[in-house]
Amino acid sequence: MEKTVLLIGLGQFGYHMAVKMKELKSQVLGIDIDEERVNNCLPYLTSAKIADSTDESFLRTLGVRNFDVCVVTIAGDFQASLETTALLRDAGAKLVVARASSEFHAKFLLRNGADEVIYPERDMAIHGAVKYASNHVRDFIQLSDEYSIYETSVPPQWVGKSILDLEVRKKYHLNILAIKREEQIDPEVNPNYQFTGQETVFLMGSRENMRPFL
Repeated sequence: MEKTVLLIGLGQFGYHMAVKMKELKSQVLGIDIDEERVNNCLPYLTSAKIADSTDESFLRTLGVRNFDVCVVTIAGDFQASLETTALLRDAGAKLVVARASSEFHAKFLLRNGADEVIYPERDMAIHGAVKYASNHVRDFIQLSDEYSIYETSVPPQWVGKSILDLEVRKKYHLNILAIKREEQIDPEVNPNYQFTGQETVFLMGSRENMRPFL
């Protein structure tokens, strides 16, 4: 089912969201106060308006209640971000997602009516730190403060052994989600599969349990 999205703020982050949302067949109305940014995003939007999102009378003309999600990606204007978020909540938005530039900003956005907060700089910093400070991690997706999915090299002690023999869940408290060989990901993990050392493995678990494999 196609989703209807109100996307406010068409800077770099908003632009990339618009591109992806078009790929996902969402119906997106884009809003920005800057005409150039609106024009850059036009190919990826269902419709667009050049306007000030802190103008309450303008926001109410949009029928905010009719959108499945309202996303506030205003960058560089703390006050405008907070005001827009609060106005969307007051106008009856079903779901308000706002971009934060800091922990401080995130707290205020949540207090002002955001249901969820996106913090791209923090998330990418964590991703980069885990990936590049580890010896074996190829990629990393954080699911919560405690649990993540790691794409990692196969530990040398696993080579020549089957998943069944290793008892990964019992011994290490980790779940094998998929195996990647020659850029092909196989999510149907056969317990009799024997590791060769040429593949990578997707493991889900806590950082504490993953520590020996990082």
